[in-house]
Amino acid sequence: MKILLTGANGYIGTRLLPVLLAAGHEVVCMVRDKRRFSEASDFGDQVQIITGDLLNPETLRAVPTDIHVAYYLVHSMSAKEHGFSELETTSAQNFVNALKTTSCKQVIYLTGIVNDPGLSEHLSSRLAVEEVLKQSGTPFTILRAAIIIGSGSASFEIIRDLTEKLPVMVAPKWIKTKCQPIGIRDVLRYLSGVLLNKNAIQQTFDIGGPDILSYREMMLQYAEVRHLKRFIITLPLLTPRLSSLWLNMVTSVPYTLARSLVDSMKNEVICKENNIHSVVPGHCLPYQENLRLAFEKIEQNSIVSSWKDALNRGYLDTSFMDQVKVPQNGTLEYKVKMPFERNPQEVFENIWSIGGDRGWYYANWLWNLRGFFDKLMGGVGTSRGRTSNTSLKAGDVLDFWRVLLADQQHKRLLLFAEMKVPGEAWLEFKVVEFHGHYFLSQIATFRPSGLWGRIYWYAMFPFHIFLFNGMAKEITQFKGQ
Repeated sequence: MKILLTGANGYIGTRLLPVLLAAGHEVVCMVRDKRRFSEASDFGDQVQIITGDLLNPETLRAVPTDIHVAYYLVHSMSAKEHGFSELETTSAQNFVNALKTTSCKQVIYLTGIVNDPGLSEHLSSRLAVEEVLKQSGTPFTILRAAIIIGSGSASFEIIRDLTEKLPVMVAPKWIKTKCQPIGIRDVLRYLSGVLLNKNAIQQTFDIGGPDILSYREMMLQYAEVRHLKRFIITLPLLTPRLSSLWLNMVTSVPYTLARSLVDSMKNEVICKENNIHSVVPGHCLPYQENLRLAFEKIEQNSIVSSWKDALNRGYLDTSFMDQVKVPQNGTLEYKVKMPFERNPQEVFENIWSIGGDRGWYYANWLWNLRGFFDKLMGGVGTSRGRTSNTSLKAGDVLDFWRVLLADQQHKRLLLFAEMKVPGEAWLEFKVVEFHGHYFLSQIATFRPSGLWGRIYWYAMFPFHIFLFNGMAKEITQFKGQ
């Protein structure tokens, strides 16, 4: 069976792909940039990869005409604060128009539970996408999920951040809202189980786990699994804006995503029916079991995908990979060339492990302070960490950087800043050899945006001297455990 998988680089798509391949299907992955599709980790040698931008109908001509099923796994939870609903509807309409030229017999859409009255703007936009797909003329199957629990999922990471960091929480009233969490394994089981299942055609299903819990109960049960003692105090006076700022400061989510989540958390996400059980038999795992499985993946450094690797500088932004070639004109640079006399592979392994739990080797408090101010300005901060402590690939998040190039063969790592700065910034690490001697080359490049950009650079320059020289020295000398 030939399957079109949109959102193949996303949290769900990355995990669904190996499930489909294991079942013997031929998969066509539609991505916005082929450079983000890692052949080693994303089965690039086993699938057909096409590029397409759902906001640009001309690019969708690459969709093969002989597909049997299409998965629609695109959404805008990390998109800008306003205007995303129209973009979502436009994307869905362009998608169904492209399917009209194919032999597609089923479109499968994963969305959120929308049973509660007075839906948030984000949940309303998901419902609007449903209507576009239902009216397309292509047979459909809609799966409406509550929050998804699994290593790397946004819901899990938020619960994790809040519970791990705050022994005493002063929380908004939305933590009393009820929901029905479901594990990522069960979501994948349903996504694959409805595939050309005659009982699933032209059907909409609510999918959720066996537990109905408030967000407060989920955090307390998380604490129980982790053997932590936590206290939660509810304040009804926190406005959505203050709640969003609070979530943004405490967790790894950027403000736009925090605002979307807070707006949606007023709505109960509980299954109205359980018809899916007769179509795809099997029992869903309970909430605490999903937590334990997520911890196992984290401890094994085997997180397959993370919501944090989704782009967050704008809806369907594809341009960040165009920054791989650092510009030479109109830029300011600070270079450090640090000699060392040890195995160059050991130094590169230090580079490969930078950020996240390892930190930045020197004056970590300054990096954290910069991340704190970035959060205050609505940026991403440093709390995103990194998806894996042992691997890096283009497109990965690395604190408030985005990985543009991770080249083990040539011992080079190139990062692009996603922090709030008046311009564009790159940070490059490279191990180089010259006449039998090895050096760590570390280059910070900044392309200022107008006068304020130049003022920013020169104001920060004394800190750059202190920070980058100290970091380069520590990278060449650090001996890992």
